[in-house]
Amino acid sequence: MFTFPARLRGARVLQGAAAFLVVLGLLLWWLLPIGKPTPSGSVVFSTGVNSGVYERYGKMLKDDLGRDLPEVSVTLRSSEGSQENIARVASGEAQFTIATADAVAKYQMDGKPGAERLRGCARLYDDYVQLVTAKDKKIGSVADLAGLRVGVGQERSGVRLLADRILTATGIDPLKGITPVSSGIDTMPVQLERGELDAFFWSGGLPTSTVQKLAGRFSISLVPLTPSLIAQLHDTGGASARYYRSAAMPADAYGEAQGNKAVRTIAVANLLVTTDRVSEELVKGFTRTVIKSRDRIGEKVHPAQLVDLRTAIYTDPLPLHDGAQQYYQSVKP
Repeated sequence: MFTFPARLRGARVLQGAAAFLVVLGLLLWWLLPIGKPTPSGSVVFSTGVNSGVYERYGKMLKDDLGRDLPEVSVTLRSSEGSQENIARVASGEAQFTIATADAVAKYQMDGKPGAERLRGCARLYDDYVQLVTAKDKKIGSVADLAGLRVGVGQERSGVRLLADRILTATGIDPLKGITPVSSGIDTMPVQLERGELDAFFWSGGLPTSTVQKLAGRFSISLVPLTPSLIAQLHDTGGASARYYRSAAMPADAYGEAQGNKAVRTIAVANLLVTTDRVSEELVKGFTRTVIKSRDRIGEKVHPAQLVDLRTAIYTDPLPLHDGAQQYYQSVKP
């Protein structure tokens, strides 16, 4: 009986073992995930008041997230604005939100729960303070608001924080120097139109559709907030007031309501906020969608057009989340 030499038998054994390992490797590749897992699960995105820019942005971003992160279920939750949004994310009630840099800084400086866990994903676009009044009221400056009925935003909004600071910097007690009305952008325009308010503060991207619609049916004017007010804010608003800068609403933001002229005002950056509890892969995917969706969302929510990859990494006062940093490094030219 013929038998293979021992050397040949050994070679065949090695070949068989190699073939087995190849098959095993293919099975493992098919059955087991390779590399980092795809983000999955449920997250809450805290937005803002009805008809506000945060809410409209959140609704459109949710559609894009559904396509880019199909295994992640996103629930939108309305809020009064920045201050409530930050508290929700810091406490774990929400995983993502949008908030103004000044409100974030104040939350940190006040030492509120979870402040040390907050992280930034992206700098989005600037909010512009808009002091809106009926044209026949002849209000030409913040000082003219003394004794009047003024919409100051809801209690936990970024608008309220700004309105109180602007009034204080001008020498008006925000509680006693005016009749403060705690309302949001969903109700203040109608209140002004009905004569229930003499003016209202709003802080949002340009143009804000609710203000734009009001200007189309009612005669309003935009009160200028002069550059000298910035210095006063820095003096009275504490360290977090350093996030305010002088800016101008372009002439075409609200057209006739501005006399077709640029109006001086105050701007503050909006940040996409999360915490260190959220996984790197999820934050990386979320940030990627925010940047990729700029043009599509910007067609309907104009401030989104200003999201810029070159400036998105500047999330001061928040450290950049590791997942967001990984995304920016992956697209670095």
